[in-house]
Amino acid sequence: MLKGRHLIEPGDFSLDEIESIMQLADNIIANPEGYSLVCKGKLLASLFYEPSTRTRFSFEAAMLRLGGEIIGFDDPSNSSVSKGESLGDTIRTIECYSDIAVIRHPREGTARLVSKFAKEMPIINAGDGGHEHPTQTLTDLLTIRKFKGGCDHHVVGVCGDLLFGRTIHSLVKMLNRYQGVKFVFISPKELRMPENILGHLDAHVYTETDNLDEVIGDLDILYMSRVQRERFVSEEEYLRLKNYYVLDKKKMKNAKADMIVMHPLPRVNEIATEVDDDPRAVYFNQAKYGMYVRMALIAKLLGVEDKK
Repeated sequence: MLKGRHLIEPGDFSLDEIESIMQLADNIIANPEGYSLVCKGKLLASLFYEPSTRTRFSFEAAMLRLGGEIIGFDDPSNSSVSKGESLGDTIRTIECYSDIAVIRHPREGTARLVSKFAKEMPIINAGDGGHEHPTQTLTDLLTIRKFKGGCDHHVVGVCGDLLFGRTIHSLVKMLNRYQGVKFVFISPKELRMPENILGHLDAHVYTETDNLDEVIGDLDILYMSRVQRERFVSEEEYLRLKNYYVLDKKKMKNAKADMIVMHPLPRVNEIATEVDDDPRAVYFNQAKYGMYVRMALIAKLLGVEDKK
């Protein structure tokens, strides 16, 4: 069903197709050894034009745990890009050697462009500028399923940098496809959710505020995000906004007993380390689920999920 497809944004897959990825991730978590050789003889090209820890490591760990191997770079200056090679030529060349590719790039729309050059090799978008980050969204969905039992009928608070947060943009668009989900967008006015994302939502499903304390008690899920220094033109503006929200034990006292706190990581100061011991803090579990859901995605796109 998904063999040979690209994943550029979450909307590329139907909810049934996403559910099939979730179910395979569940199977892998339950029986990782059963999937340890499904990608034997396959190569993943890891093309990171922008720094990454969790996304790059989780993709590479996913491919290795499936029995495959990895080629690629995490610094474009170590590739022929530094010699002036075009993105199209890079992809056409890599397709000669690889079965599947994952790309992260600072420029919006790059992943979609890359997919037009790849004739047979599936392309996975690992983040393109402030636009989309679909595999983080799959990670988030799996985490919500594990801790909340499903993705329907939740009040989801999204807090921090909503303007540049590609993880947030992808998640909101995806969760809006589920039943009964309502959003509370929490940000300073300078970092509000952009109109192109709000345009996907009916007016009755979201509210906007700059006050986390006033709304934390209403939330089933609190999704925190850092203020992204790399997206700011003005260092002064970044420094003014970077600590606008800090989630600490005091704020957590006003939250529901079963609310979960999520974060795509890395965090800076927006979640105090004292919150890490709270059982509602699930962001490191979230990071681990990212590996499993990427294992499932790779297996699906290569069409090897049933080979054991």
